[in-house]
Amino acid sequence: METQAIPLDISRYARTIEVSKRIRWDIDHDVIRGRSFDLDHTFLPDGLSLADELAFLSPAEHRFLSQVQGRTYANMFGVVERFIGAKMLEVSRDHWLGDQTALEALVRFTDEELKHQELFRRIELLVGADMPAGYRFDVSANDVAAFVLGKCTWAVLALTCHIELFSQAHYRASIDAAPDLSPLFKDVFLFHWKEESQHAIIDELEWQREDARLASEAERDAAVDDLIALVGGVDGILQAQAQADATYFLTTIGMAGHSERAEQMNATVLKAYRWQYIVSGTLEPRFQTLLGRLVSSAQMARIQAALAPLSYAVPARAEAMNAMRATVH
Repeated sequence: METQAIPLDISRYARTIEVSKRIRWDIDHDVIRGRSFDLDHTFLPDGLSLADELAFLSPAEHRFLSQVQGRTYANMFGVVERFIGAKMLEVSRDHWLGDQTALEALVRFTDEELKHQELFRRIELLVGADMPAGYRFDVSANDVAAFVLGKCTWAVLALTCHIELFSQAHYRASIDAAPDLSPLFKDVFLFHWKEESQHAIIDELEWQREDARLASEAERDAAVDDLIALVGGVDGILQAQAQADATYFLTTIGMAGHSERAEQMNATVLKAYRWQYIVSGTLEPRFQTLLGRLVSSAQMARIQAALAPLSYAVPARAEAMNAMRATVH
């Protein structure tokens, strides 16, 4: 099977190495610094948790919901970084006997992903020490990795690029600007963002390099099928975890027997998770531009059709702002 090679943009790989060396951080010395989580603070801001869409919550309940979701947010990143690190280690093989700058960039990427996994394991221990008992996160990082890595490299790199772009958008648009956020929670995602910014560049380079290896439209069609399957798999995880987190929240605050509010809680947490982990990334202009360059209009239409049932999952205030813009224009 013939494949098309593309020239490596070594200068971009080299820049990620330079930045990686300059911003290198340590979990204990730079991030945790002997601190614990203060439960008087919000963890995940409303722009991600959508807690402000539940008008019946008291201020304390609102804050607790942000903490439940923030705990899951950290755990979810720990899960996805298992398969991301494994895939980057795998694709680095193409550079073993090739350009050593590209190889070093991917080795540094993998090393940082391993550090991030350790960071999120540490965060779970710190949060779990003080939050009420009953929280469950039964998502197996190895099972998820086995499922994801069973798909073609093109689709895995597409999903990886999507994740690392939305993680940056979340920090810039919501976490960094949020008032009264837990200082430790904010620092976790500040330092995570610093390294993810370089990872997204490598994702783009490697995804485009993999795309050039596809020998036919049939292969690209199959790759798009795999990407759609991966999004479906992510949504299945989100549905289960949203149910678990809503149940934990309602049980802890003594609202489990209130069927109407329980229904609203379940729906809102699922909407928030679909927004956080799927929809917000698909709306990122950088991701849209790259995906649009790599697929045909027919393939893009298939992707959009698969995403359509999730398109409702945007913050209500964003919908209001969009409606206002439409009225003005």
